[in-house]
Amino acid sequence: MPDDPQWPTEDDDAESVAAAAQSTVQVNRPSVDQPTMRLPLAAVLSAPSTQEPLRSSPVRSRPNATGPGHATPGVPTAGSGGSGGHSGDIAGGKSHGTIGPEVGQPRAVPMRVEAKKDQTRVVPRPEQRTTELSVPPGKTARVDQLPHLEQSWFDQQVKPERQQHQQPRPEPTRRVDQLQGQAPPRQEQPRQEPQRQEPRQEPKRVEPARPVPPPRQESRDLPVTGYEEEPEDRLAEEPKKSRKPLIAVLSLLVVAALAGATVYAVKEFGGTKAIETRPPAAPANVQPLVKAVTAGAPAPTAAGVKQALTGPAGNSALGTLTGSVIDPASGSALWQQGDTTAATPASSLKILTAAAALLSLEKTDQLSTKVVQGAEPGTVVIVGGGDPTISGAPGKSVYPGAATLDDLVGQVKAKGPVTKVQFDLSRYAGEPLGPQWESVDIAGGSVAPIVPFMLDGGRIDQTNVNGARTGSPGQAAADAFAQRVGASGATAGAAPAGAQVLGEIKSASIEQLVDNMMQISDNVLTEAIAREIAIKTGNEPSFAGGVKAVRDVLTKNGFDLTAANFVDGSGLSASNKIPAKLLTDVLTAAAKPTLDDARTAKLRPLLTALPVAGGSGTLAGRYGGTAAPGKGWVRAKTGTLTGVNALAGVVVDVDGRVLVFSFMSASNRNPETEVRPALDVLAAALRGCGCS
Repeated sequence: MPDDPQWPTEDDDAESVAAAAQSTVQVNRPSVDQPTMRLPLAAVLSAPSTQEPLRSSPVRSRPNATGPGHATPGVPTAGSGGSGGHSGDIAGGKSHGTIGPEVGQPRAVPMRVEAKKDQTRVVPRPEQRTTELSVPPGKTARVDQLPHLEQSWFDQQVKPERQQHQQPRPEPTRRVDQLQGQAPPRQEQPRQEPQRQEPRQEPKRVEPARPVPPPRQESRDLPVTGYEEEPEDRLAEEPKKSRKPLIAVLSLLVVAALAGATVYAVKEFGGTKAIETRPPAAPANVQPLVKAVTAGAPAPTAAGVKQALTGPAGNSALGTLTGSVIDPASGSALWQQGDTTAATPASSLKILTAAAALLSLEKTDQLSTKVVQGAEPGTVVIVGGGDPTISGAPGKSVYPGAATLDDLVGQVKAKGPVTKVQFDLSRYAGEPLGPQWESVDIAGGSVAPIVPFMLDGGRIDQTNVNGARTGSPGQAAADAFAQRVGASGATAGAAPAGAQVLGEIKSASIEQLVDNMMQISDNVLTEAIAREIAIKTGNEPSFAGGVKAVRDVLTKNGFDLTAANFVDGSGLSASNKIPAKLLTDVLTAAAKPTLDDARTAKLRPLLTALPVAGGSGTLAGRYGGTAAPGKGWVRAKTGTLTGVNALAGVVVDVDGRVLVFSFMSASNRNPETEVRPALDVLAAALRGCGCS
């Protein structure tokens, strides 16, 4: 391993020949500013100086000279011409001072020996500690290369005497500071070294000795190990320092790092301007994906619409097709095919009933069901108010916002015990089933007898929209009420005039009921609304009265029903006949871009009540395959009977223009796989035509 760099002096070359012939000991300094001092081994074995300087550490391995003037043989004095050579042989290195003073002696000031030609300067070095070394004779060794076979003296316990089992050292321990000559120090001229800058100003030659810590009772053996000094506070056995300075230093380093990162970011990303306070950015210009349709979009032409529909309308699966397409912004007819010829509308007839309800009833009106005090004590009478949506099992209804039977039961029980229950269905008149309705449709889930008091539209399974219904919905609902209030059963009866009301529940608003009946195409709810229109207009609350009321309201609002002939409000009867143009006329009034028409504001909810293609209601599972372009853009009411399929609603074309359409098909082809998909493609063609 190569020697550490030495501290060269100006006369090194002159003495290199003399020094090379002698055994030397090399002392490795613990810091970068203290170069290795290489000394002749003979000098170590020479007599020490007769004048011992003050020592700086209480740690020593062997006793020093007992007093002034005592010399150790073999250590030459500076300039004495001993085997160690003249003073130039001690060139380089900084003295650490002596280590191992006698107990009670003052601490010596650390010194640095500097040589220049024939001059030697001893420079005090504050805060520098020294150690005492023992070097076996006849070998050249660096202290930091000596084997670490013994425990570090920092970890050894204090020993009163040298252990017997240790090998005796052949020579007494020599202090580095004793390598200085015994001659009195020379007066040195001020040193001038323009090429070398001292890191700090040279302190005065003599400094008062620092206070010596309390003397130690026992001495330590100082084995010759690597010159890897611990911090000076450990050498002096000073109390353990607090960690606060370390924490403070670390904090400063973190702050400095953050500051440096900030400076770098400022320079890298825009200089001082990057940290200037700037006003907030202007609000983002939001571009909604769903855009409002206006009359300003390119107007479609009849030729463009005809071209778009020619192919889809010619599909043989549609059988006899009638229909109409209208631009509600201009009111012009864009496509017509038998639009004035009456055809079976099926459930698309609900568009007429819904429009009549929105035009005649208050949108916030509710249907009320009450329980009043009966003629006998403990008897109560349920007065049906025309609400078919009452929920018999809360949380399982197919009607959003429905009232619950449990609520009504709770109110009545709070007024006292009930021993007898009666139900009054006198609000409606006429037959409970419509003309040409078939009883098999009850079990098939299409309809139930129309009475003013029932639960869940007469469904046996409250959660199944198309599930089977009961043939006696009024009796079933009254029995459920009686069971919950603790009565034996329910019978038909009449409510006394002016009887005390014991409980009342109300349905959702008329507007929400209309929306619900259009989404799930509920026949029972539609017939109940038709009867409410009849009651509102002074007509009999029956099938005939409901049909008359609907016609009267629509005619009063300017719609031509001359060619229309229908016997119910739901379209369940196969004998219903209306022209396609009547449907498009009603939808056009609802879809006008402005509210100049008084009917438009009232009929607007009709558009949102229409099922969305591929998204909701009876169109949720449709518009796949070639009809996919219409998904989400077509909103329409469906109609299905044996051999009859219809579709009527609105669509937004690629130019952003709203178009109104109605198509009715009479065909014996498969409705699930052929007819309905063909109608979907027909409506989707209007979406993609861009018919301007």
